[in-house]
Amino acid sequence: MTNRILTSFAALGALALSTSACATYGDDAMAGDTDMSSEMASDVAMVGGAAMYPTMNIVENASNSPIHTTLVASVQAAGLVDTLAGPGPFTVFAPTDAAFDKLPAGTVDTLLMPQNQGQLQSVLTYHVVSGTVMAGDLVDQIQAGGGSATLTTVNGATLTARMLGSNVVIVDGNGSASTVTQADVAQSNGVIHVVNSVLLPG
Repeated sequence: MTNRILTSFAALGALALSTSACATYGDDAMAGDTDMSSEMASDVAMVGGAAMYPTMNIVENASNSPIHTTLVASVQAAGLVDTLAGPGPFTVFAPTDAAFDKLPAGTVDTLLMPQNQGQLQSVLTYHVVSGTVMAGDLVDQIQAGGGSATLTTVNGATLTARMLGSNVVIVDGNGSASTVTQADVAQSNGVIHVVNSVLLPG
């Protein structure tokens, strides 16, 4: 079963999109929320049309995002809710539902089976880096590294960050690239960077 899963993952190697990296703040805050001060509103990012409050943790905000339902279901199935709701801090490269949809048919359903929980945990923790790594920090690391930066994930394996034009791309262990489409979504226990492909260890 594990070999079939990894074989399916390998098919992802040719999938790499390049869309503009951006962080949405200020004007995108919920205008109708009169309980929020203007100072707090200016710090609230919108992801998929939902407000991501910096006073809420990674799990709470991700659960409110309409474009991260598969990720949330996967975190629950993997038993990682308490970890990602903990103090951290964590940097999470968060694949959208569309990113999961690019996986070969049946892959997600297979990973969500109880007997594959270990494999699912490995994939999800490959998207998490200890500490808070903001986009500016990552760009600085890439420049200091002569065009690339190595990130060690909670999984224990590494990711490579590079610039593609003005975009930050994250390259996984299979050489597949995922573009950061929305950066610096602040959380109470870290930061989320939205990405457009699922990252897979080699």
